[in-house]
Amino acid sequence: MKIRNGFLRSTQAAVVAALLLTSVAASAQRDPAYAAARAAGQVGEKVDGYLGVVGNQGPEIRRLVDDINIKRKAIYFQKAQEQKVTPDEYAFSTGCINMSNVAAGEKYQAPDGSWQTRGAGPAMKHSNCP
Repeated sequence: MKIRNGFLRSTQAAVVAALLLTSVAASAQRDPAYAAARAAGQVGEKVDGYLGVVGNQGPEIRRLVDDINIKRKAIYFQKAQEQKVTPDEYAFSTGCINMSNVAAGEKYQAPDGSWQTRGAGPAMKHSNCP
């Protein structure tokens, strides 16, 4: 993924993404299966803006993640067009925000690709995140 220098600092896409993802996350969290999977560490946030399956999970968790990611992707494409950026750039900026919002005890994918559980400190951020 190619990220333009200064993209995250020079655009309002990250702010829009935060507001947007708040509504997507809120609707997803109304799903008890999503809340349970997140609490159990079966799913986690990725810096690319998508939800990931942690470890070897069953088909129901994979379907849940796929459904959420399909919804996120549709939003990213729409909002990227409005912001005049690529969907990957928009998704990445949203991923940076999501990583900041991972709660203690929840899973996230570290910059090296490993799955981590957030402790008391902040989640490890990708070097291109603000």
